[in-house]
Amino acid sequence: MIDFPNHSRSYDRTRHAVRFWGHDSAIEASFFIDEDALKRIQPGTRSSESGFLIAFDSNRDLICAAAARKYVRGSRGSYDLLAADF
Repeated sequence: MIDFPNHSRSYDRTRHAVRFWGHDSAIEASFFIDEDALKRIQPGTRSSESGFLIAFDSNRDLICAAAARKYVRGSRGSYDLLAADF
């Protein structure tokens, strides 16, 4: 089972997404939630790095729950969360 104990996150300008990490025992997986998904879960999100990070922080539990549903152990190193996932 994946867990999200690390609360660090960052905005990735090249992917237009917020990156965060999950841990399944010793396995670390990267997750990216794109701008459209953040705007779907928090309408009115400002289209800026700080706006996307605020939207992520305000909806962390919802985002981590969606990430846990998408995660498949040992499947790959990173996962993309899109608007359709919410």
